[in-house]
Amino acid sequence: MRIGEIAALVGVTSRTVRHYHHIGLLPEPGRHANGYRVYGVRDAVKLARIRRLTELGLSLDEVRDALADDDGRELLDILSELDADLARQERAIRERRLRLARLLDGPVGDGGAMPPALAELLGTAPGITSPMAARDREHVVLLETVTGGDLSDVLRPMAEDPGLRAMYERLDALAEAPVDDPRIAPLAADLAAAVPDEVLDGVVAAASSSGAPAAAAGFGEALLDECAPAQAEVVRRVMAALAARVAERAAGW
Repeated sequence: MRIGEIAALVGVTSRTVRHYHHIGLLPEPGRHANGYRVYGVRDAVKLARIRRLTELGLSLDEVRDALADDDGRELLDILSELDADLARQERAIRERRLRLARLLDGPVGDGGAMPPALAELLGTAPGITSPMAARDREHVVLLETVTGGDLSDVLRPMAEDPGLRAMYERLDALAEAPVDDPRIAPLAADLAAAVPDEVLDGVVAAASSSGAPAAAAGFGEALLDECAPAQAEVVRRVMAALAARVAERAAGW
């Protein structure tokens, strides 16, 4: 194979292949008498491994270390591992599409595949009119898409907390309030305290297993941008308090 053929086979550009040669990540193959590079099956497998590892979030230095372990392995073992990686990716995509299909099958505001208690909490059942609760339902759907996990069971303990509806009402009441409103600090403290450890652990585990911490950070910024100033201050304080709890629990482990 020539460089354009191996690049097309693996799904990268010829420029990418040349860059990998330049940094020593992909060894230069032999050349024909006319000067064209000639690639074999093992070259294609190694290039495919590089692509898969970078898609999983590894840096090029980390990819280099991973590929060094391949040098003494049989080609069949490497192909089997690559096939298993692709199968996991295929399953994850299929599961996400199934969740999206369940949401698309019903009316936009009916709570989709969420348990009834969670749907009611997040403002999707009749009679629930909290704007912030309805917005949080959209946030949960987005988080599920980003993390690739089902958060309904994770969030169930919060859905069954009868006090959260009142907290949503307090949050809605800050829509026109200034950022120094005295109600902000106590509400933020109450909301952070209302998140059980098992919920916090579940959300962190879902984000970590998906390799999406950067996406989660961007999600947090987008969430703040959608809120009124006083509401954003409450959310910011809650996020800071929960981050501190995560760090404290991690230190204790």
